[in-house]
Amino acid sequence: MATAFIYTDAYVDFDYGPTHPLKVIRLKLTYELIKAYGLLSLPSVQTIPTKKAGDEDLALFHSRDYLDVLKQASEGQLGKTFYRYGLGPGDNPIFKGLYDWSLWVTGATLQAGELVANGEKEIAFNIAGGLHHAQPSKASGFCYINDAVIGISKLLKQGKRVVYIDIDVHHGDGVQKAFYQTDKVLTVSFHETGYTLFPGTGFESEIGEGAGEGYSVNVPFPPFTDDGTYLWAFEEIVPPLLQAFNPDVVFTQLGVDTFHNDPLANLHLSIGGFERIVRRIKDLVPRWVALGGGGYDVSNVVRAWALAWAIMNGIELDETLPEPYLEKAARLGIYERKLREGGLPPSQYSDSGIRTEIERVVDYIQKKVFPKVRS
Repeated sequence: MATAFIYTDAYVDFDYGPTHPLKVIRLKLTYELIKAYGLLSLPSVQTIPTKKAGDEDLALFHSRDYLDVLKQASEGQLGKTFYRYGLGPGDNPIFKGLYDWSLWVTGATLQAGELVANGEKEIAFNIAGGLHHAQPSKASGFCYINDAVIGISKLLKQGKRVVYIDIDVHHGDGVQKAFYQTDKVLTVSFHETGYTLFPGTGFESEIGEGAGEGYSVNVPFPPFTDDGTYLWAFEEIVPPLLQAFNPDVVFTQLGVDTFHNDPLANLHLSIGGFERIVRRIKDLVPRWVALGGGGYDVSNVVRAWALAWAIMNGIELDETLPEPYLEKAARLGIYERKLREGGLPPSQYSDSGIRTEIERVVDYIQKKVFPKVRS
């Protein structure tokens, strides 16, 4: 199986700020762990340097006035209208080079999409991608440019049919919005319910409009949902939809903020549950563009995405993390020594009510969505 890992050290030239939960260093550490495991020297693997996207690529989804504002913000020019575009203190800070940061991230997703769509690679992974909240004229949820939408849009111009599967704890609202009225893209988002978590959307009744009715799928989980219920829902929803839609390419957003100890959310998954989901995706999809996403415990992110890359390449990893990586991680205060360290603690919550709610959601989707999806 031919795979591509798309990466550049230029990512770490950018910083959301010392108090911001999104730490760009997680990308460098993921690369270092993958490299230390020998996963970039496999005969089937090609490590490809990231190329920046162009302005015209970003304009596939984003408005010109918004892009102009991002450029001004990136150069340190502050304006009173910036708040209108979601920029400023808080989730979407203004920092030097934020436009270039967006070009790097989006460029890698475009490269991944092209490599997979043209048959050169079966799987391509852009760990920097998956910034799924960005809107056409507004930054949102740490996301300035929606690389997933742009990557998918590029393939639609080639006549491809795409499935987008999002397992981030936050609803993939920007991607859903972009394709809400088309049957050429099937979006499937598994996330914590909008009743308790940003962005407050992604309810099961959001199934698309017009030609897109039935092509937007949402599974909103109550807080403290564990591996068993999550995986059951995934199995009930994803395989039959993939078979019915028969996509040319599958995009996935592999956020790991679903983990029980992530500081920004409330689901109760383990790294083992994440591993099982990634293995199922590998079994189900012939052509796969994998993107990163959320995850605000840096050690969780690094170990989970290294594990995902190993699965993509059919490799079983040693449980003890390699010493070259451990030395680098320790300098940043990360001391886990095992790949799957920090498993799920005993739950304090009864699962019966959660399971009943998710069975109701799955039943709704099977009745309202399944009959509409066609290849």
